[in-house]
Amino acid sequence: MDLNDLKFNQLVLIAKNLKISNPRKYKKSELISLIKDNPDFKEKDILKIIEQLNENEKDKESNFTENNDEQNTKTKRKRIKTTKVDINEDTGKSTQPKASNVSKKEKQHTQSVDNKKTDKDNKPIEESKIIDTDALEISDLADDEMVIDKLYKDEATDIEKNVDSEMEIAEESNTKTKKIYFWENEGIIEVEGVLDILPEGFGFLRSSDFHYYNSPDDVYVSNTLIRSLGLKLGDTIEGTIRPPREKEKYFPLVKVLKVNGLEPQYVKDRVPFDYMTPLFPYKKFNLTGHPHETLTSRIIDLFCPIGKGQRGLIVSQPKTGKTMILKEIANAIAYNHPEAYLIILLIDERPEEVTDMIRSVKAEVIASTFDEPAEKQVKISQLVLEKAKRMVECGHDVVILLDSITRLARAHNTMAPPSGKILSGGVESNALQKPKRFFGAARQIENGGSLTIIATALIDTGSKMDEVIFEEFKGTGNMELQLDRKLANKRIFPAIDIVASSTRRDDLLVPKDILQRVWILRNHLADMNTQEAMLFIQERMRYTQNNEEFLLTMNG
Repeated sequence: MDLNDLKFNQLVLIAKNLKISNPRKYKKSELISLIKDNPDFKEKDILKIIEQLNENEKDKESNFTENNDEQNTKTKRKRIKTTKVDINEDTGKSTQPKASNVSKKEKQHTQSVDNKKTDKDNKPIEESKIIDTDALEISDLADDEMVIDKLYKDEATDIEKNVDSEMEIAEESNTKTKKIYFWENEGIIEVEGVLDILPEGFGFLRSSDFHYYNSPDDVYVSNTLIRSLGLKLGDTIEGTIRPPREKEKYFPLVKVLKVNGLEPQYVKDRVPFDYMTPLFPYKKFNLTGHPHETLTSRIIDLFCPIGKGQRGLIVSQPKTGKTMILKEIANAIAYNHPEAYLIILLIDERPEEVTDMIRSVKAEVIASTFDEPAEKQVKISQLVLEKAKRMVECGHDVVILLDSITRLARAHNTMAPPSGKILSGGVESNALQKPKRFFGAARQIENGGSLTIIATALIDTGSKMDEVIFEEFKGTGNMELQLDRKLANKRIFPAIDIVASSTRRDDLLVPKDILQRVWILRNHLADMNTQEAMLFIQERMRYTQNNEEFLLTMNG
């Protein structure tokens, strides 16, 4: 006799007779070797056990067929009783409701209730005697795993019909209960965030609500998805996510809908930002004409025009109103140029200033207050810059208002590794490389988008480091707006030094007739000091509604 010809259940019974503990935990080959090695193993005794098993199987089969016959007769009787239909005598139509979408168990329950009401002569059917065919199938065939799996699939088909055919479910290995939970709660959730790629290859979508810093609401983006779609650091991604499964901490991104406002197939072959051709700004931002127009925006628009792709520097001493000027510029651009994407980046700022900026400007405000570490300030500034570059690659116009570039350079100086070469003021020789890269990214792209950066720089703070930082950035911009502390002390706002403020190649932004009148006005103001020039301009601008009217009345 060969034990390999026996079934596993038969081997288990033989092992139990031989007093082998827990025989089901072994494989078939291991169990056969244990049986043969057992000292009580005898072929004659095993033959008797096998004969008894065969007889028991025959008895079970005969009992099973008899039970099936009785079950079929009972179900047939049940069908005869439950197919009664109530007919209305007046209309001649059946009053029984349609049951096309009713499940099998609900039919049996309603039919049993109808039988109790309609069978007046006969005795009502007891609920305990109602046959549940599904329960019989499971109880009689509990060992058959295929039948149980089929029943689960039949229950899930009704839910699958209501699910969109395009919805992708990641893995079939999950249990049915998880899939049903996903469908019932309409698991398609659309999210938007900025892609932050880690050195390991995968990335996360950072939210602007947390200022692009790590948060528990970040969305996981796999390495394969990044490589297949050609995604880059700083891409603004819109997509769908699914709930996390076991041992998953984050919501994974399932499908990418848009990248920087465009379809994913158009973004894959884009030209990198560093290979685009920069030009002088030739498209002007109009800072006048909005409901909240002030003298500040009119003076800047006339003497220091700002164009798309401008690299501007607002040089100011403490308490001269530089933050208010940034707010004026932001409100004017947001109202007159809604096509431009406006970002306000506040580095090392006071918390109350951040709240005021968020509530008063229609723009994306990304901030890091002075009580936060320099590592966070450096990280969010890099992510904001990469986001702006990716948007410019896709043809968008982006404006970044930075307050301030001096504090950003201080944060980079703190994070810079020691090189042994220290400039005056304690500045590392390589610390200003990344802030220069940030400020130098502003440009007008030929036949493309533009990146405008207006940054503030601090002077006369009593710190040697701030003077060194300003000297490094002096002359790198193509627009410079000088503020004067003397005007601010006398409460003359805007505290702008008109004579010292100017824009390079303003002839590309302003029409010739207006430009000639501005030059004449500058020649007239050149002999005045800062206070006299500002008071002269304010007195004459108050009586005119716009700059064009002011220039026309200039001769009078």
